[in-house]
Amino acid sequence: MGVEIRENPVSDDDFEEMKQFVRDYLTASVEGEEDGGRMRWYPWHSAEYRFNHILNVVSIATHIAEKEGANADVVRVAALFHDIAKLEVDQDVHAEAGARITREYLRSHCEYPSSFVDEVCDSIENHSYQGPLTDLPLEARCLIESDLLDKVGANGMTLILLRMGYEARTHTDAPEMINRIVERGENVIDRIVSDTAESIAHQRLKRVRWFREWFISEVAQLEEGEPEVME
Repeated sequence: MGVEIRENPVSDDDFEEMKQFVRDYLTASVEGEEDGGRMRWYPWHSAEYRFNHILNVVSIATHIAEKEGANADVVRVAALFHDIAKLEVDQDVHAEAGARITREYLRSHCEYPSSFVDEVCDSIENHSYQGPLTDLPLEARCLIESDLLDKVGANGMTLILLRMGYEARTHTDAPEMINRIVERGENVIDRIVSDTAESIAHQRLKRVRWFREWFISEVAQLEEGEPEVME
């Protein structure tokens, strides 16, 4: 059950300040690293991509929270901070590190009740949880679902096509690569629990499948023997 915050709602000005803090933190995380740091030659490991991913997750998570009756303030603040430590620590500890940074920020910059701060930080700490989403509070589920959904659909498809260039693949490999997005989307559908997130996932997968078929129909080398379309 969500925590109601009526005395101290997150104002637009407060949220904009949080956004600037997160953006600056991500940028600072890689500034001192030679050639942009580990794996930075992939655009999705850059501060710019990571911040854009965060904004996508904020948008999706807020929508899911409003539709599913979660505390939208908790969810959108947790979504904004969920990957703040992604570029400076190892993947397996970035959620815990992000929760610590968030707690410090909220305590020093804002006057929210401790219950609100706790719920935001718990959601961030749990956003890498690999077990059943039904084990978690609604707000944490909204965050995880939105994080998963950003990797499905047009955004995920574009990133995997970019990856083809870094791996020196040809354009005829595109259907195979796009099929990975379909597989990912099907795995996401198996994991998410809210009706809102499931609807978004099905809509995005439909577009990916459509683009894949469109691509195959226009590339002569793919007219025969193309990989089977996953349903």
